[in-house]
Amino acid sequence: MSEPLEYTLGHLLTARKLSLAVAESCTGGLLGDRITNFPGSSAYFLGGAIAYDNAVKENLLGVPGAMLAKYGAVSSEVALEMARGASRVLHADMALSVTGIAGPGGATPTKPVGLAYIGIVAPGLERVERCLENGERQANKIAFAQATLRLALDYLEGLA
Repeated sequence: MSEPLEYTLGHLLTARKLSLAVAESCTGGLLGDRITNFPGSSAYFLGGAIAYDNAVKENLLGVPGAMLAKYGAVSSEVALEMARGASRVLHADMALSVTGIAGPGGATPTKPVGLAYIGIVAPGLERVERCLENGERQANKIAFAQATLRLALDYLEGLA
């Protein structure tokens, strides 16, 4: 059985002496929970924000209200600003973000249930990826957290 992604992430962050923060919306703390499953995660994980409400995205993470109004909370633009905000507020080398629609409600004609945007801000990188899942609420949350961890690992493994 292979090692959980959060363990590999922990090893790589420790080896590279990088700190990590998160900003999550639709995962409701699951991403931070996964990261802290690794023993010794306090050496690199600074913390995070569960920015479920737009006011938290705006007031804590600095996502501009005009951006939220124009693109909506579930957008690549907001995901990137959430990651930037987590990095800035928590003084982290690297920050991850996730914002999406876990379901069963909340969908719009252009934003279906299972849609999320995951972001990363790290030395030399600012990137957002679109993630589309088709599970029930809990399965979508798990998949979104997994995809976000994978995005971080792809970056860290590229530093080798």
